[in-house]
This record gives sequence, structure tokens and C-alpha cells, in this order.
Amino acid sequence: MSDEKKDIQPIASSPARSIQAGEVEYAKPADDAFEVFKTHTDGVQFRLVGWLRASVIFLKIIFATGVLSIPTAMYGLGAVGGALSVIGWGALNTYMAQVVGGPILREICGGLFIIAYVLCSGSGIVGLSVGFNALSEHSACTVWWAFLAFVLVVVCASVRKFEKIGWLSWAGFISVYVAVFIVVVGVTTRDRPAAAPQTGDFDFGYHAIAYPTFMVGMTASCTIFVSSAGTSAFLPVISEMKNPREYNKAVYVCMALVQSSYLTFALVVYKWCGKWVTDPSLGSAGTTLKKASYGVGLIGLMVSGCLYLHVAAKYCFVRILRNSQHLQKNTIIHWGTWLGCTIGLGCLAFILAEAIPIFSFLIALTGSVCFAPLAIMLPGWLWLHDHGDYKRGGPLKMMAYYAHWLLILIGAFTCVGGTYAVIKSIIGAYDSGLIGSAFSCADNSGTVH
Repeated sequence: MSDEKKDIQPIASSPARSIQAGEVEYAKPADDAFEVFKTHTDGVQFRLVGWLRASVIFLKIIFATGVLSIPTAMYGLGAVGGALSVIGWGALNTYMAQVVGGPILREICGGLFIIAYVLCSGSGIVGLSVGFNALSEHSACTVWWAFLAFVLVVVCASVRKFEKIGWLSWAGFISVYVAVFIVVVGVTTRDRPAAAPQTGDFDFGYHAIAYPTFMVGMTASCTIFVSSAGTSAFLPVISEMKNPREYNKAVYVCMALVQSSYLTFALVVYKWCGKWVTDPSLGSAGTTLKKASYGVGLIGLMVSGCLYLHVAAKYCFVRILRNSQHLQKNTIIHWGTWLGCTIGLGCLAFILAEAIPIFSFLIALTGSVCFAPLAIMLPGWLWLHDHGDYKRGGPLKMMAYYAHWLLILIGAFTCVGGTYAVIKSIIGAYDSGLIGSAFSCADNSGTVH
């Protein structure tokens, strides 16, 4: 997120002084020269986010969509495979979240970044429309609920600063966490899953170890991978932090809570629902608790879509106005560009949400097409670029060097294999009638069989 060094002019630093109790250590002027938004400006001040608020924003970016889709993926991989996948992908994404830098392949990566978070915004719109349908008992066409979700997401995303979205992140995270907890408790009180036949024998579909087909396994793996892969969205937040050096602290707090919650919630829901878990999972405990959980979780689903759209729009906004005085000035061009980015990308998210209205498929496609290159291949390549001398070092350095080459191969396999599997799954869902035509009134949430 910083300019190349050759474009930077030296800035004299102020005399050093000690930080007094209660003060916040802001970036030094010399460091400020490398930042997107300047702290020393007479225009709009963006860099107001502390590490605690950053960690909550990170939590909200990562948590909502993952926790609603992982129980579905558990059926494809089994409890053991699903748990190992959550732990493995979570650890990898936490590690990769620390690797940033380099303008190489900027345009390709920028395009993937925008597509990724537009698709994520679409998943938020799908989740909201399903929630509105559940609460209203399908009193209106699903497309109209999706349009209402689109409007809410765009309005919230149009708030310019992460510092102002901070309180929404708190409300959104608590909202989704409580909603999921309601479902987790609810499924344990039922004799049989709510979506299963309520009389007679039925196939429960719980497996500690599953033997999925390539298509099912890759789709499930991509779904779990993407649940913690949105760490590239952390970069725009860093650019608005008071002290970017506190980034790692915010990441560790976020990922520790997210991964422990994912593992606990997903395993419990899958244990009690088997293959009858719904997609999104908030409908898994029956009609009454479905309404209760969606009623509580609507704020969180809206904030998720808002943050994803805000991240994508902020990237476009900065790219357009980066070298202009309008970037941090309250001008017509400033506001016109910002609102054009949020509304334009929001419209694209709405169209994609209606074209791929099954929540888990939209999530998995985002993981395979966008986050496999962004969250695995690119950070691995950047590490190799910075540590080329490791291939001639000692055994540990050589292991680290070739391990990062392995990451690039894993990312390539996930990208190609996952995209193929998800697209085949989407085609199969259209052929079987699970997905109706685009912009249809059918509610495409439901049970995984």
C-alpha cells in the first residue's frame, strides 16, 4: 500500500522524545512518507484506527461468512478431515497474513483483490436475503429482499473511514456470534435434525472420516480455506491505523478467537445435524430458532457485506486519486469518486449474488479463483523474493525456502482444481433444479444432501 522509494522525498524527523503514559505512539513523519494516508494534513484524517478496533474489524471481516459455511463443508470432508482443514488453513492464513509488499504483478493482484471482495459482498447480500425471507416467511420475491440487502450494504459501505465503521464492527461481530451460538445450542436439543424427515428411519450422514469425490472434496476444502483467507483485506485497514506497527498484535487476537470458534461451532453443528445442516447454517435448528438466529444475526450479515464492499471500494478509490489532492480533501471529485466506487461495485456484487445464489458455492468460488493466488501464491512468492539467499543457507533455511515453493504449488492446485470443482458443482446445481434461473424468486438456501 506504499509508494516506491524513488518517489519519496526525504522528510526531516522531529526530535525524539519519550512517550508519556496514556499517549498513543503515532507513526514518525519519516515513516508517514511511505503511507497511503498522511497524518500531517489539513484535509480529511483517515489514520484514526487503534489496534483493538483493528482487531475487531479483522474479526468481522473473517468471522461471519466462514462460520455460516464451514458446517456444510464438514459433511464433504468428515469431522476429522474438516477439523484438520480448519486448523491447517487457519494456521497457514495466519502466517501469510504477516507477509506484505512489492509492486510486482500489481494490476493482476489488484483485479483479483476487487473480484474477491465483490464476491464476498455478494455472499453478504445472499445471507441477508435468506434472513429477510426467513423472518418474513417469504412474503416477497427473494430478488426484492436481495435488492434491499444491496441498498443497506451500499449505504453502510459508503462511510469513508474504518474508524467510523469500528462501532458497526463491534455490533456486527457480537450479532453473528450470538446468532451462531443460538443455533449451536438449538441443534443439541433436538431428537433429530430439523431438516431431516421427522418420522421413520433416515440417513443421518455423519462421518468421522469421509471419502469424498474430487469435486466434493475440493469444493469443501475451498469453503474452509476461504473462511480465514480474507487477510488481504487487512491491508487497507493497516493504512488507516494510528500505529501500523501494532498490526501483528491485532492479527493474533483476531485469528486466535476466529479459529477456536470455527472449530467448536462447526464440529457441534455437524455432529448434531450430519448432512442435514442448512446453507447458511443459521437455519439448522428449526423454524423458530431460524427466525431467532437470523433476527439477531441480520446486523452482522449486513456489516460483513458492508466491510467487504468498503475494502474493494477503498482500493479503487485510492488507485484513482492516489496522486491527487482530492484523496484527502472534501471536494466534489473526492465524494463523486468514492460514491461511484461503492455504488458501482455494489451493483456488481448484487448481480453476482443473483447469478450464484447458493451461499457455500459463492464462498468456495471466491476462495479458489481469488484467495488461492492472493493469500497463498503471492505471499509465498514475495517471501522467496526477499529470502533468495536461503536456498544456499543451512538445512533449516533451505527447508524454509523450499517450503515456500511448496506453498506456491498448493496455491496453484487450489486455484485450478478448486475452480474446476466449484464450477462443476454450480452447473450440477442448475441442472438438478437446486438453483433456479438468475433473478428468480426462489429461495435457494436449504439442506445439503
